[in-house]
Amino acid sequence: MNDTIKTIKARHSVRSYSEKIIDEKLIMQVLEAANCAPSAHNSQSWRFIVLRGEKKDELARLVSSKAETFPRPASVLLRMSAKSIFSAPAVIAVANTAELISHGIELFKIKKEMGRDFFRTMEIQNSAAAVENLLLAATSLGLSTVWLGILYLMKDEILKFLGEPEGEFMAVIPIGYAARNSSNPSKRPVSEVVRFL
Repeated sequence: MNDTIKTIKARHSVRSYSEKIIDEKLIMQVLEAANCAPSAHNSQSWRFIVLRGEKKDELARLVSSKAETFPRPASVLLRMSAKSIFSAPAVIAVANTAELISHGIELFKIKKEMGRDFFRTMEIQNSAAAVENLLLAATSLGLSTVWLGILYLMKDEILKFLGEPEGEFMAVIPIGYAARNSSNPSKRPVSEVVRFL
């Protein structure tokens, strides 16, 4: 097995982190890898926001305070997410910029409604690829992460908190050193999810 496949197989979500600080050079390496992701028309229509210290804790408090406004099980998952944010030494948020939506509609000369949906989907695909690069790069450097997808339920509040314009919020990712050893959950056999035509 080559190193890339080993990293892919080793990556798993970690929700509890040690207090060990991450060297800024490692964070920059992870962000460089994220920025190398493929994107439609090489638009790179993403923004990476790094939160540490008090700003990171403010985000955790925001998530925790909003959790009670949601029914279970969303409220439970939001509280778990707040704990992950608190425990991590840093958080990387990823937001779409909507640049591709505005430029794509002009470039392709298609109806605004159709174009918005088409390029919105492309922007989400772009950022998802960047997030996967980020997760794999972190794993390869001995760091742990978790993609807190449940935070999409409060994307507008989080984008406002981050100082980003309203748009397609993508991800909030705590990053750090795992508090304890853990392993991958079992995956379905590939034979169950592949068809050859």
